Formats: sequence, C-alpha cells, structure tokens
Amino acid sequence: QVQLVESGRGLVQPGGSLRLSCAASGFTFTSYAMNWYRQAPGKERELVATIGRTAVFTNYAGFVKGRFTISRDNGKNTVFLQMNSLKPEDTAVYYCNANVGRPRIDYWGQGTQVTVSS
Repeated sequence: QVQLVESGRGLVQPGGSLRLSCAASGFTFTSYAMNWYRQAPGKERELVATIGRTAVFTNYAGFVKGRFTISRDNGKNTVFLQMNSLKPEDTAVYYCNANVGRPRIDYWGQGTQVTVSS
C-alpha cells in the first residue's frame, strides 16, 4: 500500500532553516509528481510546492517563493522541502502528498509540525 512518511519536524527561530523529508513507498515513485501542503491552526490546508516526476518542473505558492525549495531523490524515493528564512506565519503542520493510480487517489503522510517562534 502507498505510504508517505514525513520527518524533520522542529522549532526554529524566525529567519532560521529547516529541511523536511518524505519517504514514499508502495507505488512507482518516478511516475508521479509530489507535493507539500501545510495546514495552520484554524485554516484550510494549502499547497506549498510541487515537483514533477523528473524534478525539471517545480512550482511554489507565492508566500514561499524564493524561500523554500522542493527537491526529490528518485533513487531513494524521497522528496524534500528545504525551508529558509522562516517566518512565524510558516508555523503549520506540513504534509507530503501524492496523487497516485488510476483513478487518481490522494495519499497523505501523517504530517510533521513546524513551529517558527522566538
């Protein structure tokens, strides 16, 4: 079965950095784009970044553009989110997502907490 396991949770000060990882299994990783979402308390889940199958294509939400970088290691079935210049408003639970199969089904990791605070 499809599994997505995030790691890299943490508490960082404003301006700091953090790297999240998502280990995927149960599907052909190289055949699918991967996404990172986040959900802050009291808010809806929102798309943060997307990376294509070969990492040539990436796309970012405006609120993280220039600060976050999504990447993937297809040899290790892992997708990363490097977060720099973190702001308190980046505080949220971050989720790894894959839209897989025919018909397409959304799969989610368990989420990992990121807290930005002084």
